[in-house]
Amino acid sequence: MSHYDYIIVGSGIAGLYTALLAKERGSILVITKGSIDDCNTKYAQGGIAAAIGRGDSPELHFKDTIAAGDGLCHEEAVHILVNEAPARIAELVNFGVPFDTLDGEIALTLEAAHSIPRILHAGGDATGEHIEVTLSRRVRAAKIPVFEDSQATEIIVENGVVRGIKVLDCRTGSTEEFECHHLILATGGAGQLFKFNTNSAIATGDGIALAFKIGAEIVDMEFFQFHPTALHLPGVTPFLVSEAVRGEGGILRNINGHRFMPDYTPQGDLAPRDVVARSILYEMKKTNSDRVFIDVTHLPSYTITTRFPHIYRFCLDHGLEITKELIPVAPAAHYMMGGVKTNTWGETNITGLFATGETACTGVHGANRLASNSMLEVVVFSKRIMERTAKGTKRATPEVTTVAEVPHRLSQRQAPKAVPAASFVALQKLLWDKVGVIRDRDGLTKAADILATWQKALPPPTDRPSHELRNLVLTGRLMTEAALLREESRGAHFRSDFPQRSPEWRRRIVFTAE
Repeated sequence: MSHYDYIIVGSGIAGLYTALLAKERGSILVITKGSIDDCNTKYAQGGIAAAIGRGDSPELHFKDTIAAGDGLCHEEAVHILVNEAPARIAELVNFGVPFDTLDGEIALTLEAAHSIPRILHAGGDATGEHIEVTLSRRVRAAKIPVFEDSQATEIIVENGVVRGIKVLDCRTGSTEEFECHHLILATGGAGQLFKFNTNSAIATGDGIALAFKIGAEIVDMEFFQFHPTALHLPGVTPFLVSEAVRGEGGILRNINGHRFMPDYTPQGDLAPRDVVARSILYEMKKTNSDRVFIDVTHLPSYTITTRFPHIYRFCLDHGLEITKELIPVAPAAHYMMGGVKTNTWGETNITGLFATGETACTGVHGANRLASNSMLEVVVFSKRIMERTAKGTKRATPEVTTVAEVPHRLSQRQAPKAVPAASFVALQKLLWDKVGVIRDRDGLTKAADILATWQKALPPPTDRPSHELRNLVLTGRLMTEAALLREESRGAHFRSDFPQRSPEWRRRIVFTAE
């Protein structure tokens, strides 16, 4: 059995960045179920937030992050995030990430819920792609071994300590085991739970399912961010229209041309994502439409074509000239705030197991992620994983947080009388309809019952699609049960039967396996 100091599962920005840091500290293997280029990162248009501009400060970035998190942020983790941001940006520049500049300085833009322009971008609206390409090129140049088309199927644990991982070769169907000192999950999110999403096909909750099965704590799963503005064209897969478009002056209008966001909130078009997403749904229902529009026709054409070349070209390729026509949009699932619970060093409650990126839950996002903090979270806490592992493997020590944590187990459930056959399509429809932007007890209960029934009935997985379906069902159960438990509305979690925030629910729901 091959042995490595570090095994990293996933090849998005989290996996690649961590691998580049780890190569200085020992032997590495990167495992990815697709190719090294398959990841969510390259879909990230907005950018990466950091307090590096004039008039900005880590303190101001901290306040904005805490406000967006709606009472559930881990404050120590947020302090680390904002204070270590400038150094991590410098590191990305040294790696060769081509951030956009203006008059010799890194250009900074404004996004919703930030009090000052602090978003760095590359290639206008292609930031994620530029970072991913830069890092993957460096990984190849460093000759770091990458096993592609390899699905991680089980974490090997002995006496409470991670010893390695089992892997399915998706091309041959053979399985192999690898040993390691440190196992780092960087498998991305779970956007494929939902019928409408902005995620890559790889986002199937793999890391959460793997970790949960060995007793790792899973936290904040009810908080899934729905991006308010995904391109909505017939026959076209939802495509993210960055909120930076509204930051540059884009206006949301309904099908009658009315600018509706001021009707819902004084913050108007630049309100937090959850507020905008719900407002759009209400407006769609009010106007009996399946879309609203972003209007940028009043902006100079060169602003659109140079600031958002990726969005402009994608729309043009589908027959839409956005400098002259309105952009049809609707909400879509986008980002998972919850995940595998880590401390501020990326450690889980299982010795030797670490998590980073969207798979992890450091607590910095709380109930609602501040725009463009996600890529920053990756580089800050991946760096800290490397600093921690340099001191050897030991059990993570619990950290004091300002928010109470309540342990839970998945509920035993009775099978409903009528259950559709388990399938990827049926699962996506169920989650979108019952566990989407607006939730209630009846819908969540129905979804929880069906998911539990599917989980029991699914046959043992044998290939990548069957492993992904099983992982999605388990991840969906964790999300649905958490949403059912939280009888309030907070951040990205909205219950129509409990529409107000409750002080009693200023606590985090933590799941562990029985």
